[in-house]
Amino acid sequence: MNSARADVVVIGAGQAGLSAAYHLQRRGVDHVILDAEDGPGGAWRHRWKSLRMETVNGISDLPGIAKPAVDPREPSSEFLARYFRDYEKELGLSVRRPVKVHSVSREDADPAGRLGIATSDGDWTARAVINATGTWTRPFWPIYPGQSTFRGRQLLVADYVSAEAFVGQHVIVVGGGISAVGLLDEISRVTSTSWFTRREPVWRDEEFDAKAGHDAVALVEERVRRGLPPQSVVSVTGLIRTPALKAAAARGALDRQPMFTSIEPGGVRLADGGFQPAGAILWATGFRAELEHLAPLHLRGPGGGIAMDGTQVAAEPRVHLVGYGPSSSTIGANRAGRAAVAAILKLPGISPAATPASWG
Repeated sequence: MNSARADVVVIGAGQAGLSAAYHLQRRGVDHVILDAEDGPGGAWRHRWKSLRMETVNGISDLPGIAKPAVDPREPSSEFLARYFRDYEKELGLSVRRPVKVHSVSREDADPAGRLGIATSDGDWTARAVINATGTWTRPFWPIYPGQSTFRGRQLLVADYVSAEAFVGQHVIVVGGGISAVGLLDEISRVTSTSWFTRREPVWRDEEFDAKAGHDAVALVEERVRRGLPPQSVVSVTGLIRTPALKAAAARGALDRQPMFTSIEPGGVRLADGGFQPAGAILWATGFRAELEHLAPLHLRGPGGGIAMDGTQVAAEPRVHLVGYGPSSSTIGANRAGRAAVAAILKLPGISPAATPASWG
């Protein structure tokens, strides 16, 4: 069967993918957007219902169309899925879903040749790929001695529904990021909790100004430029003491302990030799970039990561990663989408329309 053709294939229709699609359409570049989800919203479709717009970390507007008025009490999964849906509709973005991309490979040895994209709904060929698959589908689950013997429930952030499921149990939360402290806040309101991290968390008492945010992103960007696996931005910036988290700290929910040494049937063995009984362990241990479909391109280097030049893979300029490393925040994703399209326009064979698209 013949492959369908496009100049650019965008993989993923979350914040980063839609940002890239906006700039491709605005510049009149022939493209298609492939999204594995059943509907609009990206990973936000799967957030727990208790994560409301008043408590989410800042969400930037998609390019070209500002967010509508926000009810702070509305679940973020509902609001953002609706915002993304209306955005796709208003701009007339051609998103094909659900389409799972199985692999991306070079069609031949020509560095200016085409890339083949094998999917669950037929194959494509393109001059460039913008990968915006995010991290939600690849949660990181550490392995600890005795883990399989635990008689209680173990779950990842992606499996979390509500705090009420844990009433009457002691819940151990593992992880030092925004999700970990947010869920500690929530769960500690209905039951007892313990918090474990590998490193002492770094706290801030005020929001970041533009310079602090820029400097933090620059540190993450330097890692990916050197071909090292990206760290999360929060690992550089630290955690902000919001009013809700100050209240959680007053309840004792944020009394961090060093990582336990092993897991036993009824709980965990502490670093000091003591024992903490538990009925559930929530692993809020972060996510990894979903890039397995890019494996045929052999992009990873000796440092374990992918060496980047901005959004462009240094060793393969036809492939751009957006929403990756320094662009994993929503504002970073918007900037990355614009930068990726600007670089792709310089590739041979890419022909933007003579009259760019405009809206409004």
